[in-house]
Amino acid sequence: MLFHPAVRKEAAMIEVTGLQKNYENIKAIDQITARIEEGHVFGLIGTNGAGKSTFLRLLCGVLKADRGQVLVDGERVYDNPSVKAKCFYISDEMYFFKNGTPWDMARLYETYYPFFDRKRFGEMLVKFGLDPGRRIDTFSKGMKKQLAALCGICAGTKYLLCDETFDGLDPVMRQAVKVLFAREMEERGLTPIIASHNLRELEDICEYVGLLHRGGILFARDLDDMKLNLHKVQCVVKTQATLEHIRKNLQVVTMDQRGTLYTFTIRGTREALVEYMELLNPVFYELLPLSLEEIFISETEVNGYDIKALIS
Repeated sequence: MLFHPAVRKEAAMIEVTGLQKNYENIKAIDQITARIEEGHVFGLIGTNGAGKSTFLRLLCGVLKADRGQVLVDGERVYDNPSVKAKCFYISDEMYFFKNGTPWDMARLYETYYPFFDRKRFGEMLVKFGLDPGRRIDTFSKGMKKQLAALCGICAGTKYLLCDETFDGLDPVMRQAVKVLFAREMEERGLTPIIASHNLRELEDICEYVGLLHRGGILFARDLDDMKLNLHKVQCVVKTQATLEHIRKNLQVVTMDQRGTLYTFTIRGTREALVEYMELLNPVFYELLPLSLEEIFISETEVNGYDIKALIS
């Protein structure tokens, strides 16, 4: 699993141990121990105030932890410029120079990131329709978000930490940025860590997702593993006895009824589930793909949490 209690090993990764950050009497991050391995997309879900931004700032060394530590590829990140140069942080409200242009920002990032690709940055600005000589404070919110993403991609860092990066982008631009992330992962092993309050934003890009609530990780899993063992079944049954048979003999996680149509979330292998339903011979049944939200609802309810109350 990508995000879970840390186990020391030599593979490149971000390791977090006993991480805690307080703002006066508020625990923004509360005793997180985890690892994020390179080469995968990790999504961090949480409501506003859950601690997402603080966690990302701790990971890239912008903030100093009150307790615990963050190691990037085995080295402490805080107050370590060579390690910080491996991480680019795209904040929710990216800082740009007053009266600055995209070229001004490129000159700044070239001093911090040795692999910043100025040529490619210029080409990307043209493709996205952003004037490199125009003052950034005249850009729309969406244009600023695009610019921030391009700065992050062209910085050439190993880790890209994104805080609500897709918020403010139209659907076409969201998809374009996701495609760029995927290409960078394939070509140079980029590891994106994407924080969002919206599960649907991350569904088509993340391989691993964690739920952050009140400064701690409630739940984190490999999505493929979850999808292999959790299924949605819609069916119409002949009798109440058939319904009770399903509830008694299968690992039913959730059940919903609309008229004669029942929708179940059931744990187990697909093969065993299909075999059982064929033997049961209901009036109608089909297996449907689960959304990321449905997976999280099912898994967190088992652990006593109502994700619908945590994320909306």
